[in-house]
Amino acid sequence: MYNESISTNKLTIGYWVHNTEYIVQADLDFTLRAGEMVCMLGPNGCGKSTLLRTIAGLQPALGGEYRIASQTSKAESQKAIALVLTERLSMENTTVHDVVAMGRYPYTSFLGGLTAADEEIIADSLRQVGFPPSPSIERSFFNAHSDGEKQRILIAKALTQQTPVILLDEPTAHLDLPHRILVLRLLRQLAHEQGKTILISTHELDLALALSDRILLMTPGKGIQLGTAEELKKADAFTSAFGMDIFNPLG
Repeated sequence: MYNESISTNKLTIGYWVHNTEYIVQADLDFTLRAGEMVCMLGPNGCGKSTLLRTIAGLQPALGGEYRIASQTSKAESQKAIALVLTERLSMENTTVHDVVAMGRYPYTSFLGGLTAADEEIIADSLRQVGFPPSPSIERSFFNAHSDGEKQRILIAKALTQQTPVILLDEPTAHLDLPHRILVLRLLRQLAHEQGKTILISTHELDLALALSDRILLMTPGKGIQLGTAEELKKADAFTSAFGMDIFNPLG
């Protein structure tokens, strides 16, 4: 028996532009489970980022509904989600500690003060992503770190929110191969060891096939398929989604 963590019912996603509705995907039905890492694959423009932003509450659904971690209201659902976006961030004169501490702000007082318990959570989150306890690390500036280190710091920020769900939009963008592997291994470990649901939008086909528990495969304008890599291969779902045999690039 698996615990449901994210579920959708006839979810329609897209945008409103100048009072005109643009539907990207319609009638999406799927259920994700606690303790699994799911990689979302599909060609550009199929709606991966739109789906993440909709579930995270950054833009409204155009129809249907979604539910997060058995929460009954939208406000409660958003407290269950941590979101890591793909944009390269530049934060001048902002320390690693202050970046990670941003994840604790929903739990702090009106004045934003951090308690000893908050500080312990911050240090533990950094440790989980590979930064051992060190005042020099926490006091170092975010911009002084490499892209791979920055990505791990942003994941630590998400961990400090202590949510059952973490959504990540292309977390391995801008990273070299070793760091792409390390980041996805880390996320898989967090899902399995902490029972979190981790949903990742990615173009890393080879790594997603090797490391994800299941794959959410999106076809432009034609919805999604959810299954293991082997199940989707047997169904020839990747050829349908990408319009070509991606496992035989020479044709």
